[in-house]
Parts: sequence; structure tokens; C-alpha cells
Amino acid sequence: MNRSLLAGAAIAAVLASAAVGYRAGTGTWPGLASRTMAPQEPAPPADRKVLYWKHPDGTADYSPTASKTADGRDFVPVYEDEEKGFAGSEPAHTQQAQSERKPLYYRNPMGLPDTSPVPKKDWMGMDYIPVYEGEDAGGTTVRVSLDKVQRAGVRTEEARRVSFAQPVRSPGIAKPDERTLRVISLRADAFIEKLYVSEKGKHVKAGDPLFRVYSPDFLRALVEAKSSAIAGVIGAEQKLRILEIPPQAIAEAKQAKEIEPAFDYPSPASGVVMEKNVVEGMMMRMGEPLYRLVDLSSIWVIASVAEQDLAGIKIGDTAKVRFKALPGETFDGKVTFILHELDKETRTASVRIEIKNPDHRVKHEMYADVEIDAGSGEAPRLAVPEQSVIDSGSRQVVLVAKGEGRFEPRAVKLGRRGHGMIEISDGLAAGESVVVSANFLIDAESNLKSALSAFTADDRQPANKEASP
Repeated sequence: MNRSLLAGAAIAAVLASAAVGYRAGTGTWPGLASRTMAPQEPAPPADRKVLYWKHPDGTADYSPTASKTADGRDFVPVYEDEEKGFAGSEPAHTQQAQSERKPLYYRNPMGLPDTSPVPKKDWMGMDYIPVYEGEDAGGTTVRVSLDKVQRAGVRTEEARRVSFAQPVRSPGIAKPDERTLRVISLRADAFIEKLYVSEKGKHVKAGDPLFRVYSPDFLRALVEAKSSAIAGVIGAEQKLRILEIPPQAIAEAKQAKEIEPAFDYPSPASGVVMEKNVVEGMMMRMGEPLYRLVDLSSIWVIASVAEQDLAGIKIGDTAKVRFKALPGETFDGKVTFILHELDKETRTASVRIEIKNPDHRVKHEMYADVEIDAGSGEAPRLAVPEQSVIDSGSRQVVLVAKGEGRFEPRAVKLGRRGHGMIEISDGLAAGESVVVSANFLIDAESNLKSALSAFTADDRQPANKEASP
């Protein structure tokens, strides 16, 4: 009898323990807990505000909008309540410390030059922003927590002086050196009895005979010159010079007993025959061009340089020229002239480059690739990375790091660009650090938005005088 009572009591105790376990909130009977799924965490509220998106690997790569990685993965959203420095995100002790701080005054949320000793709203219903002790009274500096700066991957670089010398590349085309062009014509009507140079492209040297010519005017002038030399009459020599009778023909006429009616006409210069308008036996009128010669020992390459690249090019800059017809060869040249007019259709300027061509391998109208060493010898200029500049179109601003999480928006004037850098001609000093990454995170701070109001507002709207650098 006693054993039966003890067994019944033991069973009742086990059942009671199981019931207590169930009532304790597990929702299952002992032994079934391992089969039951763990309760899921509640979904985030639908009204949570996304501040930015970060790389899923946790690297310092951020985006102001939803984006994807190079391998197609989605960036991870970061919500307002997850970031320190935004409303409701600070620990309780931080919020308590801020609540104990007493504002010095309240400034206009749009950056207008009006303040209030007490909290108030502007005409649009926006709260005035409190300014605490230790903050920039002019509203030009924004403070960001150091923890947030570190987590956001904010990176800065010093403004430094760099050289903007960089090659300017453009297409070009070979042209004759116009200074060596020579047209051969006669200053009297004449007959061409014989041609010594009868084809285009032939190279002649100065003094080589081109043709044999007979002209009644030439013969009369030679006879008068010889008679004048015997009689001592002055003036005949001047007539010979006016007619441009070759000196060799004059000397032979003076020494000969009888003057030959025709003589050989020599080339006045060395060059290649680019044009021939004479045929043996023709009568040529005074002034008509017989030949056109050009010296090919030097060549002009006319490069079509884009308008935005002209500022860095000056006369005397060295250049390298490569012709498509002569692969693997490079010709050294020098900029000798920049045309004073741009092509209105292509917006390019013609830049003349002179190169040597002693073996005449470069032909006229050959296409070329030109590389001009622009800006060589220029003094270094103050510059910052291009990504550090926030450009609204009408004004340009950089964020100057003041230390301890403080940043100041600074209006600057820009100059030349190159090598990923941009010149700062005004508004910044060498050695000052500017933000080059995560600019949009700092811009998300309400204080910075107010400080940048003069930057984003219409130029006609009055700006905070103390907020402009």
C-alpha cells in the first residue's frame, strides 16, 4: 500500500513540473522544445529612415542611394536610429549630457542672418537650430561625432602644390613649310626652248638648270648691258636686275663676242617640284607661274587641339609626332605658332608644330598623332583632389577639416584640372585638409545643411554674411 502511494506521488510531481514549465512561457511541453522554431524578431518599423547604404563587406564604401557591388550584391541600408549623431540614436547618457547643455541662442535653419534668444520657428514652420558654447557662432562649422567619422570612412587630404604639366594629345596633318614655298615665273614674255625638269616631284638644288629660255626683252637688255659696259654708261645693270636675268647669263653675255639669244635658267632655290605648268615649246606670258618649289627638309604638322586644352599650350613647347604611315617612328618637334581663331564647328584650334625631315620620308597630307608636352616649366599650383569639390554650378565648395570632428564649408575658385586634381585659385591655403570621401554623410547633418544654405540657395536670396568664407 505504501509503495502504491509513493509511485502515485512521483507521477504527480513530474506532471506538475511539466505544467509549470509550460506556464513559464516556453509555449511547449518539455521534450518538444527542440522541435519548435525560435521566435522571430519583429520586423523593423516601416517609418524608419534610411540615412545611406554601405558595402556589405563593411569596407569604407558608401552610397547615398540604393546601389550594388561590382559582383551584383546589394548595399546594406543604414537607418537613422543606427547612427550616432542623429536624433534618438545617442545613448541615454549622451542625450542627458546634451539636454544639460544650455544653448547660447538659436539661429535661422535656412542660414538667414537672424537669431533668437529662445526657441522659435520660421515662417515655414522649421525649428530654429540651437548654438551651444564652443560651437562656431557664425554657423560656418558643423560638428560630427568622431565615432561616426571613423565608422563612415571619412578621408581627408591636404591641399598641396602640384604641377599640372601633362601631355595634350590631338590629331594632326602634315603640311609644307610655307616659308620655303617658291614660285618661279618670268618678268617678260618668253619662249621655252627646252625643259630640263619636266615632271612633278623631282628634287632640284639651287643653281640646277630648269629650262632654256628665249625672250626678246632679255636679249635686248643683255645687249644694252654689254654696250654700256664698253661705253661706261650707267643704268643698264639696273634693268637686268629688274628683269631678274640670272647672274650667270649676264656674265657669259659680257664675256662672249656674240651674245647667245637663249640661255639656261637656273633654279633660284632648292626644293621639290610640287607644281609644273610649263611644257617644252610653250610661250609663257610675263608673271605666269612655271614651277612651284618647296623645301621638304622641314615639315609643318598642324594639330587640331580642343578648346579646353589650349590654356596649357605655349609657343616653344616640345612635341612628339607619330605618323600613321610610319609606325614605330617618333619625330621630335616644337610648337612654333598657335592660330588666333577656332574652328566654329569642331571648337578646335590649329597649333603648328615644326619637325625635321632631312630624308623627305614625311609626305604632305600624312595623318599624325601629336602629343604636346603642355605646361612644362610652369610653377606648381595649389590643388585638391577633384572629388573633394561640391559643385552646384554657380558656386563651388570644399569641406575643410578643422579637427575634433569639426568641418567648415569653404567657397573656392577653381582653375586647371589634371591627374585627378583641380587647382584652387582662391579660398584655400596650402596645408589645409579637405574631405575627399563620404562628403554626402557630412552633408546629411542638419548643421551642415544650414551652413551650406548660402551655397544651395538662390543667389538673389540674402545669405548669412558670417557664413561666407
